[in-house]
Amino acid sequence: MKRNFFISIWMTLVTTVLLGVIYPLVVTGLAQLFFPAQANGSLIKVNGQAVGSRLLGQPFSAPGYFRTRPSSAGPAGYDSTASGGSYLAPTNKTLIDRVSGDVQKLQAENPNAPIPVDLVTASGSGLDPDISPAAAEFQIPRVARERKISESEVRSLVHNHTEDRQFGFLGEPRVHVLELNLELDQRHPLH
Repeated sequence: MKRNFFISIWMTLVTTVLLGVIYPLVVTGLAQLFFPAQANGSLIKVNGQAVGSRLLGQPFSAPGYFRTRPSSAGPAGYDSTASGGSYLAPTNKTLIDRVSGDVQKLQAENPNAPIPVDLVTASGSGLDPDISPAAAEFQIPRVARERKISESEVRSLVHNHTEDRQFGFLGEPRVHVLELNLELDQRHPLH
């Protein structure tokens, strides 16, 4: 009995060191060696300063910027520590009121265009950094007007930031909002 007790203590210590210290250090080291950008959060830097991550959306409220999808992550949205959807049913009054309010704002912004669904619905994580090309197209008149540039120039930037399906068949075409807004700021800063 005493021998089994010491063997169990020894195995606990060995597996703790092996699986709790050595294995995580090896995996972290390999990630830093082979995938350093991804291992460090896929950060987007401007002048050496991190301004966001390629993997996480963030809110843009000024009219001269493209906006991302609504977020239900955390009380104020876009809280990366509270990633997740709202889990509200389609018949929930809170969800209906929020979507109706968003639709009214968007109709006032661009009355003659159909509203893309991703501008009024949150993603499953609430942190989606991308919008559909249709959602970007919908916002072009407002962004062009606010930045005092032509819609065709903004459309060209949107086209340059539109990513195709991954491997040609996974997912949908998408526009990365932060990268698009950063290029807009670089080329045509808001006054």
